Amino acid sequence: MKTVTLSTLQAFKRAGETFSCLTAYDASFARTAAEAGIEVLLVGDSLGMVLQGHASTLPVTLNDIVYHTRCVARAKGTSLLMVDLPFMSNATTERMLHDAGELMRAGAELVKVEGEAWMADGIRELTRRGVPVCAHLGLTPQTVYQLGGYKVQGRDAERAAQILEDARTLVEAGASVILLECVPANLGKAITEALDVPVIGIGAGPDTDGQILVMHDVLGVTHGRTPRFVKNFMTEADDIPSAFRRYHEDVKARRFPAEEHSF
Repeated sequence: MKTVTLSTLQAFKRAGETFSCLTAYDASFARTAAEAGIEVLLVGDSLGMVLQGHASTLPVTLNDIVYHTRCVARAKGTSLLMVDLPFMSNATTERMLHDAGELMRAGAELVKVEGEAWMADGIRELTRRGVPVCAHLGLTPQTVYQLGGYKVQGRDAERAAQILEDARTLVEAGASVILLECVPANLGKAITEALDVPVIGIGAGPDTDGQILVMHDVLGVTHGRTPRFVKNFMTEADDIPSAFRRYHEDVKARRFPAEEHSF
């Protein structure tokens, strides 16, 4: 398998071919996911919940993310490595530049930032300095307390139109990828069709260019309420590598997500 780059993801979009993404936090699981064909690995601040036991992603520090990025970078194979900027890294443009630099030096190949149109100036400055950016819209976990919980975003026409406009603004500012979380399937489709850059979905319906899940959810290690967009692939697999392969194959064949995983 050739090394996956942003150009690869763009080629997938032009060809109408979807791609798979999965979180990874250490070398062993990163290597296993890469060998299963997963095109994009994400060192997500979700590690605060699934590894550290916090109730949200907010306690995760830059040092935490850098440590796990280095672990994954050593074993990512040909997969593209995307990494989250943690909570408050977007407080100022100067801090964004510093923190993104730390992630790139640790091995990140694509930096993911949460926010809306107000992030445009920061994204513009990052891309000017050679930092590829994925802009995360919809349900943004770092603002979960402001949102009043983990709720689907963009259900009403006004909010849906705002998310689409924000996506356009951030792409114009230089974002190379958009990630949509927990939005109605029709909005996920509309944004994917409206943009020239790849759109990755999680709980955003079946029509986005790529799909991402948290690794622990794919393996059925989900504690508490299972989100609607999650599927436990271990129920159809003999071991972890085959669960990753099944997830990858189902995404590529557009068998996942199905209607029952969408809003």
